[in-house]
Amino acid sequence: MSNSVTVKYFGAIAEQTGISGETLELTHDLQNASQIKAYCIHKYNLNDQETIQVAINQELNDQGTVKEGDEIALLPPFAGG
Repeated sequence: MSNSVTVKYFGAIAEQTGISGETLELTHDLQNASQIKAYCIHKYNLNDQETIQVAINQELNDQGTVKEGDEIALLPPFAGG
């Protein structure tokens, strides 16, 4: 049985990766949002690493534990105003 999550990319992050999303298998190195963010940053050599926000199931949470079937979103910085 597969133990995976869906990772979605938005805005400039989607432009840098060239894709809008992918499925990642959860491993002992990929158990929480910060590990998945670091993995994706390294895999795609993403810019603005410090400003990328993470959401788990549409709630901002860059430290949360993820489980099978979760949706992880990597979001570019929000414009202030």
